[in-house]
Amino acid sequence: MSLSPVRRRVAVVGTGAVVSGGHLPALRAHADRTELVAAVDVDRGRLDAFRAAAGDQVAGFTSMSAMLDAVRPDLVLIGTPPSLHREQTVAALEAGAWVLCEKPLCLSLAEYDAIAAAEEASGAYASVVFQHRYGSGAVHARELIARGELGSPLVAHCQTTWHRDAAYYSVPWRGRWATEGGGPTMGHGIHQYDLLLHLLGEWEEIRAMAARLVHDTESEDVSTALVRFRNGALATVVNSVLSPDEVSRIRVDCADATVELTHLYGHVNDDWTYTPARHVPAERAAAWRTPARDVASSHTAQLGTFLDAYVAGRRPPGSGREARGTLEFAAALYKAAFTGRPVRAGEIAPGDPFHEAMHGGRTDWAPREHA
Repeated sequence: MSLSPVRRRVAVVGTGAVVSGGHLPALRAHADRTELVAAVDVDRGRLDAFRAAAGDQVAGFTSMSAMLDAVRPDLVLIGTPPSLHREQTVAALEAGAWVLCEKPLCLSLAEYDAIAAAEEASGAYASVVFQHRYGSGAVHARELIARGELGSPLVAHCQTTWHRDAAYYSVPWRGRWATEGGGPTMGHGIHQYDLLLHLLGEWEEIRAMAARLVHDTESEDVSTALVRFRNGALATVVNSVLSPDEVSRIRVDCADATVELTHLYGHVNDDWTYTPARHVPAERAAAWRTPARDVASSHTAQLGTFLDAYVAGRRPPGSGREARGTLEFAAALYKAAFTGRPVRAGEIAPGDPFHEAMHGGRTDWAPREHA
């Protein structure tokens, strides 16, 4: 007689579109291992609508602290505006729950230090949602690059060219340093350059520019960067919300092949292409093209790996050094753009103004009350 797997008790914090459209389907896909027991939202109407869709067994709360006291969940999924992430993640960790939080995990490296301290004290872990890492195409590409199957990485391009209008920025927390942490560098392009870092590994140096060309926001609406990786590869990174023809793209030119991903908000195997160099035999190139399974990049795919780690009691992907590394890249891009000089990996430490806030207190960017 086989035993059913233990179902982990899950609470969601925030019941807006990302939770209803991303996390709830993921929980349903993993219903054999999870049980949604509670939802938190300050908007009672939105909370009630979510509970009606999720099921009557889901308890509703308008206070996260009340939920943690009453429910004591195993896992907490956070889908609130970015300025709440650090406080809510720390509260969940202190209650002994593991956390899967929407990007960005927090608004600065200083806030990340508070999360790391809460992890250390509690023994629980916090991961950030970067679902593009977890599609089968991304897993396959990373394995090929890591094994040297495509030759040494040489040149890369990372492009998030999206379009957001004035109505998008009418939402009060968007486009403000204190509530969003930055512009498309923090809120949009972070998915693609996180995947670039996942594919190519540690970076060494970044040079950058940022501008506010269209939108009446505190933060930038476009940024560009030149990046040198530890393996010697050079890359460009573009993050824009000004681009009518929207696309998300990563291209890596290796010595033996070019691998390219073109999509918008999610990818499957067919979105990846491999172009062999002229000297590569056809049979070798044929082995690159199709992973054994076709798993879309999604909250469902990431939640599966998160649950695997929880059951095994090991640090989950997208936490710890990985989570901090992507946040450090964002801070370095801003520092390079706002100071006009190169930034080296590891140089943004406590005491550096860019450790405390992504705008670094620069008077030409920071709101007066934060400068």
